[in-house]
Amino acid sequence: MKSLLKSLVAISALSTLVITPVFFTAGKASAETQKGTDASYVGAGVAAGVTNGGKSGDAATLGGNITGRVKLGNTPFSARGNVLWSDETTAIIPEVSVDVPIANKTNAFITGGYSFVEKDGKPTPLGNRDSVVVGAGVESEVGKNFLIYTNAKVGLGAYQNSDASAVSINGGIGYSFK
Repeated sequence: MKSLLKSLVAISALSTLVITPVFFTAGKASAETQKGTDASYVGAGVAAGVTNGGKSGDAATLGGNITGRVKLGNTPFSARGNVLWSDETTAIIPEVSVDVPIANKTNAFITGGYSFVEKDGKPTPLGNRDSVVVGAGVESEVGKNFLIYTNAKVGLGAYQNSDASAVSINGGIGYSFK
């Protein structure tokens, strides 16, 4: 229970750090009706593990990510997929998100899903074993067919032989195919 509470505090803090700058830049636009982005996209960037499970093979790991989003009709939901990799293995993370428009062409989102680690015991930016994953992030269109995204993910109990949770910060640029 103590580990779960620490994980919730960590994701709350990271979400606040990610989302707060967007609210401050919304300014005058927040008085008008805003439409976020409905863009479906595929993107690539960096993935940085920021936690350590406390055992051998649990070190925080820097790697990369491939991320995709498919908007689900006129609902506030999206299907998302992430691949986070290190030099040793890959975590594949299917997720569902709730998307909230916060500025013109910009969404904040929260996600829930599951991480499948290809080689249990080998480090990824999100731990070294399969786990439930929750996250939060922001995505914003920055030009015709391009957007930027950032998110934080918490893998609950994502380390072998430890009840520690893993935290990963991810970001990159995507190509939209509305």
